[in-house]
Amino acid sequence: MPLPTVPYQPERPSIDESLCALKVDFETANRRRTIRMFASEPVPREAIELAIRIAGTAPSGAHKQPWTFVAISDPEIKARIREEAEKEERDFYERRAPQEWLDALEPFGTDFHKSHLTDAPWLIVVFRRDYDLLPDGTRVKNYYMAESVGIATGFLIQSLHRAGFATLTHTPAPMTFLRSICNRPANEKPYLILPVGYPASDCQVPDLQRKSLAEIAEFL
Repeated sequence: MPLPTVPYQPERPSIDESLCALKVDFETANRRRTIRMFASEPVPREAIELAIRIAGTAPSGAHKQPWTFVAISDPEIKARIREEAEKEERDFYERRAPQEWLDALEPFGTDFHKSHLTDAPWLIVVFRRDYDLLPDGTRVKNYYMAESVGIATGFLIQSLHRAGFATLTHTPAPMTFLRSICNRPANEKPYLILPVGYPASDCQVPDLQRKSLAEIAEFL
């Protein structure tokens, strides 16, 4: 049965206003940097709630919205996540990672120590929900889960950046320990950890250059 419909006629700015808004948005987005050095300064829960609500507006396959965002400020839980993540990361760096991958990471100076997981005032653990469960236990399949959650995570990162916060996308592998620590059901799989906060006073980031438009786009 088709869904009911409602009119959709958002305010339409002039093309000059649109271009101006896009230029400002690009300048803001282009200042975003991933950081690993967080200040202990608190971030209010309301800010995290609003950012997650923005993430929840992302498009998704068949409008299934196959995501769960677990926001953590409890120091003990963050410490447990760090402990388990560092176990997996150490195994990755010392045993599992191919040399080519290690060579690609070497300029960034990363290793298995993940202090950002306890330094940042918030961790948002993003889960991908592969199927839903009806009250009678029936499984209802979701669609394009990875794509949908990836788009929602992009919304989340940009909303936090625009609000003046910094983030880091952290994907220890495997991440199954997150389901247990966050007490999530079997139909949810960890997607990534997003530390959120302000940069530390001595924060440094690599002096990176992004690819030009010609390198990332083609117009036909």
